[in-house]
This record gives sequence, C-alpha cells and structure tokens, in this order.
Amino acid sequence: MKILFIGARLFDDVAFYLEDKKIESIVTESNKDSPNLELPDKHYIVPRGMEKPMEIAIKEKVDGVIPLIGIDDPLMDVAIFKEELETKYNIPVIASNKGTINISSDKIKTKEFFKANDILTPNFQIAENPNQINLNFPIVLKQKAGQGGRDIAIAKNQKDVNSYFSKFNTALVEEFIEGSEISIEVLCFNNSYLPLVPVYKGETTLEGTHPLNKIRSAPCEIEGLNNKEIIAIAYKIANFLKAEGIIDIDFIFSKKYKKLYAIEINTRPSGTRYLTAASSGIHPLNKLVDMVIKKEEFDFNELKEELNNYFALEIPIGNYEGPLKDKPLKKFIKNSWVVHGPKGYERITISGENKEKIEEIAKKTISQEKFKSIKNNQV
Repeated sequence: MKILFIGARLFDDVAFYLEDKKIESIVTESNKDSPNLELPDKHYIVPRGMEKPMEIAIKEKVDGVIPLIGIDDPLMDVAIFKEELETKYNIPVIASNKGTINISSDKIKTKEFFKANDILTPNFQIAENPNQINLNFPIVLKQKAGQGGRDIAIAKNQKDVNSYFSKFNTALVEEFIEGSEISIEVLCFNNSYLPLVPVYKGETTLEGTHPLNKIRSAPCEIEGLNNKEIIAIAYKIANFLKAEGIIDIDFIFSKKYKKLYAIEINTRPSGTRYLTAASSGIHPLNKLVDMVIKKEEFDFNELKEELNNYFALEIPIGNYEGPLKDKPLKKFIKNSWVVHGPKGYERITISGENKEKIEEIAKKTISQEKFKSIKNNQV
C-alpha cells in the first residue's frame, strides 16, 4: 500500500499511524525548508500547483492521494486534480469536489447555501458602498474569500464602516452575534457522514479575538445548548453539500436567543483536530488514511463504536517548557497531552477521562503560575 500526501507541514500528524500500518508514504512539497520532510519514505520538492503531484501519483502508482493543505487558496485546484486523477486513472483523492469547494470557498455562496437549505445563519447583505448598509451596529464586514480572520472587521459605527471601505470596494455585511463560538469536524466518505465532537472556542468579542488566542475545550458544555443539535445540523450541512474527506463547520450559539447560527464551512484539515482527537479518540487525519486503505469497507457504523467521551482542554502557551513527551509526539493515549503549533505560538492539548485528570496533567506540564492564570479563566 502506497499513499501520496500533498504538503509536508501537517505530515507529522499521520506519520506514526502510517508506521503502525506499514504504509509506504510519499510527500510532495513546494517549500524545500518545510518541516517533516524527513518523516515520509520519500519526498519530492515540486513547484506550486497540481501538475507535478499528478505526474508523481501516476509514476509512483500510488493507491490514493491525501492533500494535507491547511489553507483555502489551492483547494479548487485540488478539486480539479481530484476529478482528473479519479476519472482517468482510478486513483482516489480524499478531498472535496469542485461543487463543494465552489460553495465553501466563497463566503457569499456559503451564506446563500445556508439560506437555501433552511439552515439558520446571521442576517446578511452585500454592500457595494458604505451607505448601503441597513443592518444595526455592531456588524461584521468580510470579503468573500479569506481565512484566519483575514480581511474581517467588526464595525461598531459608521466611521468603522468607512474605514473598511477605504480598503475594499464591496463587503459581505453580517449581523454580529454575541455568543459562544463552536466548531465541529465531519468525516465524509462515499455519501456517508459522521460528525465528531462539538468544540467550544470561546466567546465572541467586539475586538474580534482569534480563537487561537483563547482557551478551547471539548465537548461543548454550554447552558441551553444540546450538542445533539450541533451534530444534527452538521450532518445536514455535510449531506446537502456532498462533501468528501473532512470538513469543519463553524457556529455561534446566542445565549440570549437560544439559537445556533451556522457561520462558515472549511473543507481542509481543521485547527481543532487535536481537541477532536483528545475528546473523541478519533484522529481525523488518520481516518483519511483509512478511507484509502479500507476503500469500500470503510464503515462509519464501526467507527462510531470507537468514539470516546473524554474531556479535552487546549491552552495557548507561547513556548512549551514542560517535560518532553515520549514518541509518537502527536498521538493521544488515555490521559495524555500533545504540544503543537510553531515556536512562539505553541498550544498544549490535554485529554482526560474527567476534568480532575486534566487538572492533574496540566499541573505536571505547565508552570504553576501559568496554570493558575489559566484555571481562573477556564470555561
């Protein structure tokens, strides 16, 4: 069995699993200085784009391709690559198709998709100048493409709107919802879908604080919200979208109105994947590998039996200075922890059978001063 992975930066998330399964791995990467190039059995440094990965997939006679791309911009190219490789060469590519990407990569089309399928989303409009806006302040201003908070602003007044339109000619204008930010990953294969665990990412703020700067936890424990509702809507979205591989759906729950609003759909590996693994016991990227090696035998009913119900906490720590973990570094076992992220922006994700276990592990891995500060602000 031989699998081609596109992108090396996230490859350490699956390296231990490939070794366990004795699967030959090949990676294509456009950055010769990327981390993890030493981990696969073979790697190729290639130009950006899908032309060279296509050539390599055919030449190496791989059994499947898994894109490990964490940014939105190349996703349509991957979808076109998928269509050609599957149609002409019968090599599966575990990624979403052109129709799905066409909706998920465009925030305006995503909003229209929600509206057309009776999925609650914040009120919105498209404005071509700052005087067209008819929603009450505060409002959220976005461009139709972008991720990680790029080109997003929260406007509290007309002055903020005018400032935003000094940089952009048009905007997606969205009602600001005060409430809890939530994400859920959904595994998608062969027209079947399995939402995993709802992840709590903190409260919305008028300052637009990025979720990576907040303490996050799983599963969600929000008064007035049943996690089964999140799972049901996530399934509905994945099914209507006909997604493939893995998607991540963002929601906001308004505690004032007791309503769950769908915000965005991401068709790439999620930044919450460590919390998902720590809480559910399901490593999302490893399941993409299973979709290749098991093919038609891949069974979500069997996978449901693997689901755990642990507690997980993820904490921004800057630079980790605690005890080193035995390898494999990115694998969760019972009551364990994983450090991830680039230097200066590292996070620790802790998995525990209960909250007491998480506190016990946190005290061993984080300084007491930092732990007390975190505990005082813990959700």
